[in-house]
Amino acid sequence: MLNHIQEASDYIQSQTDHFKPQFGIILGTGLGKLTDDMVIEFSLNYSDIPYFPISTVESHKGKLLFGTLNGKKVVCMQGRFHYYEGYSMQQVTFPVRVMKWLGIERLIVSNAAGGLNPGFKESDLMIIEDHIGLFLPDNPLRGENIMGDRFPDMSEPYEIEMIEKALLLATQNGIEGLHKGVYVSVPGPNLETRAEYRMLRLSGADAVGMSTVPEVIVARQMDIPVFGISVITDMCVPELLKKAELQRILEAACKAEPTMTLIIKELIGSL
Repeated sequence: MLNHIQEASDYIQSQTDHFKPQFGIILGTGLGKLTDDMVIEFSLNYSDIPYFPISTVESHKGKLLFGTLNGKKVVCMQGRFHYYEGYSMQQVTFPVRVMKWLGIERLIVSNAAGGLNPGFKESDLMIIEDHIGLFLPDNPLRGENIMGDRFPDMSEPYEIEMIEKALLLATQNGIEGLHKGVYVSVPGPNLETRAEYRMLRLSGADAVGMSTVPEVIVARQMDIPVFGISVITDMCVPELLKKAELQRILEAACKAEPTMTLIIKELIGSL
């Protein structure tokens, strides 16, 4: 694995004039327009990078972008990988290890999620303050231990300083529909039954999705501070459940995208 990480990193550096990013950004389903605010210097296709998986999800572009955002050097993933696509957890989290090798100091993750908290509504945003990964079928740290602790502490998976800064920036910019909460990750690809939504809500979760937690586990194992934010694209309250439609989910993500972009851009600039 370490040889693969180094080989991928060497290739990327050879194609980007040894660009050294300060921030890594992972953009989730329907959330790719943050890159419109970047000054892009280099763009690589995932398919050209050694050992990189390839995005199979329709709305994920499959590009690794290098440039500046609000004055800071960033590397941005336009699309991520999921366990349900057939990849192992090690493959899903491989890009996070490569970004660490490239020099990132902080990681920002975003996702589209279903709202379990009845106080939420479609197109709201939720800053992730904690997560639940116990329902995942595997752990990305299983097997050979590399690049960090064997038993990493997870008492603060999402950095409190970045959460507090983001909340302050939201207040200063008059942003409404922003919450803090707990994200639970499930393997997918099927959506959950009403009974499963009830169980997830009872477990303490405010939003549910099929990504993010494996990436955060690996980032924290390598001592990378993380900020996470979810766009609530559909409501998963059993009594109010509607049939999920991809187009409606993408529309909800699109509606929230400018606000999410503003928070991430301002947060990066403040650090």
